[in-house]
Amino acid sequence: MLAQLVADLKATSALEAASVVLGLVYLLLAVKRQRWCWVAGGLSSAIVLYLSLGAQLPMQAALNGYYVAMSFYGWWRWTQDQAGTAPSVSLLPLRFHIAACLGIVAVSALTAQWLASETNAAWPYLDSFTTWGSLFTTWLVARSKLENWVYWLVIDSILAFLFAMQGLVLLALLFVVYLGIVIAGFFSWHRIYRTQALAR
Repeated sequence: MLAQLVADLKATSALEAASVVLGLVYLLLAVKRQRWCWVAGGLSSAIVLYLSLGAQLPMQAALNGYYVAMSFYGWWRWTQDQAGTAPSVSLLPLRFHIAACLGIVAVSALTAQWLASETNAAWPYLDSFTTWGSLFTTWLVARSKLENWVYWLVIDSILAFLFAMQGLVLLALLFVVYLGIVIAGFFSWHRIYRTQALAR
């Protein structure tokens, strides 16, 4: 198994490596709430879009197209502050989370059925679930909602598995690293949220 991992890492393309580096830069800058995260994220997503098409993960390709578009929105949203940082960290009411989770599961089931019957997609339900979940979660990031990190913890765990099973080992390892950064991001944003609450 270790020999296969080493072989897969040696077979990593320059594009996959570039997407991994840019993806790490994106997440580290997002934790620090720096608007340049959206530039790195947009470039990384454009590369992953291309790689996902080749790996027969059409929903991941579509998702990364959305990420490219969201990078423009995120840059614009986070530039509204004169300092060029993200808006204040806030929470989304619980009823919206419940509705979002139910909607994600329902739409994922419908999309997975279509993918399974009409395409040769690998892992249609997990591909669909992570795609629809990521759409919502990326919106949470752009809106500076604290809970985005909890969603990413679940989604990135599944994506690490998906990319590993499709032979994109470096991308899979990226999502494993993301898990640690996601936890750090949650605590970092939580401190900011508490500081803002005390300042009111």
